[in-house]
Amino acid sequence: MSFDHIHPQSKGGNTSFENVCLACRSCNEYKSDLTEAQDPLTGEIVPLFNPRAQQWSEYFAWSLDATRVEGQTPVGRAMIAALRMNNPVILATRSRWVISGWHPPTIQ
Repeated sequence: MSFDHIHPQSKGGNTSFENVCLACRSCNEYKSDLTEAQDPLTGEIVPLFNPRAQQWSEYFAWSLDATRVEGQTPVGRAMIAALRMNNPVILATRSRWVISGWHPPTIQ
């Protein structure tokens, strides 16, 4: 895991509890300094999901096999696409986690 600035430092974000979250390295690298992305379904430009201000379960769900993150809203779909949250490497990893009983996580 790596620390991610929700509002990027390059765009004026500070390093505070409210503006930092944990992200996998791959997602953090794809996010870069993005603050918004395009919903692949509607084409709408929307702000990225903010884990400090929004509930995961309102924007995302796990696929039946628990390997894919599925967007439930424009924000969720845009976040998944922008951060490539269902890339082949993470899908293979999640599959192994499911077999081991480590996944999916309990989200509240």
